[in-house]
Amino acid sequence: MKIGLSVGYWSAGPPKNVERRLAEAEEVGVDSVWTAEAYGSDAISPLAWWGSRTERLKLGTAVAQISARTPTAMAMAAQTVDHLSGGRMIVGLGASGPQVVEGWYGAPFPRPLERTREYVDIMRRVWARDGPVEFSGRQYRLPYSGDAGTGLGKALQSTVHPLRTDIPVYLGAEGPKNVALAAEIADGWLPLWFSPRSDAFYRAALAEGFAVQGARRTEETFDVAGVVWTVEHDDVEVAASRIKPIIALYAGGMGAKGANFHNDVFVRMGWGDVCGRLQELYLAGRRQEAVDAIPLEMVEDVALVGPADKLVDDFAKRWADTCLTTLIVGGNPRQATLARLVDVGAAS
Repeated sequence: MKIGLSVGYWSAGPPKNVERRLAEAEEVGVDSVWTAEAYGSDAISPLAWWGSRTERLKLGTAVAQISARTPTAMAMAAQTVDHLSGGRMIVGLGASGPQVVEGWYGAPFPRPLERTREYVDIMRRVWARDGPVEFSGRQYRLPYSGDAGTGLGKALQSTVHPLRTDIPVYLGAEGPKNVALAAEIADGWLPLWFSPRSDAFYRAALAEGFAVQGARRTEETFDVAGVVWTVEHDDVEVAASRIKPIIALYAGGMGAKGANFHNDVFVRMGWGDVCGRLQELYLAGRRQEAVDAIPLEMVEDVALVGPADKLVDDFAKRWADTCLTTLIVGGNPRQATLARLVDVGAAS
């Protein structure tokens, strides 16, 4: 199992010491670095900026939201970073949710699987550079042919000759249909809030996608790269307390009641009663109570928390044999601990 490092998206401003963390990660053999976006910092600009200070780390978005850019715009950005980095770009995409898509981007959310499938197809046509890109789908049309247009659109071919004509595409997905779609059409899957106890559930969803005729990859050539929050502290409860507000935000407040995909993930793990209470409190503005309602065991289902020896031991015993092939470390463990995780992953 490979180890990656997440630098995520920003809160009020840029995180500190990222360049130092990336240098330390590269020194101990970390394989990749990943950015993200919600409705503040974007995923591509920081990846290019920080990536320019590295030599070997693969550069991934986990995830870039498909409603933020047209598929051709995403293809342009990806091939640009891929050229500048010497072929290290990984395009991680996600559909996000209706609150962000419709509230922030002003775009309709329905039919996300269909939209994702068309989006990936168009990007690959751009990179293949076999000719001018034409596409007629339910979600995207190139050239545009709707009544609101001028009728003057022209099919165009990228002026850039991509460094790689087949840049890896990973899909962020949580529900079984989305996970199966990733296994069918993508090069990797980016789970969020992955738990070892859900391993069999996700293996079944992946197998469904691999079984589709014409599936792009097999289980042996497919990367499952999951962000796992990792907080190093001698006191396990203190370490867990730093993850609880994040779980409360995602499972409680990131999405409307009945339309929160992160909440659904924890419900499938068996935390339904806690999730119901958590969402009720968070949406009522009682955020600290929501945080306090999260038990330590729920944190340990999805995160590595505690002293270095416990982090490494939990990883080896619970995570190393799951369907994950890349564990993306979220948080800020010490370099020595990161090196130990790299060693355990290499031996698994």
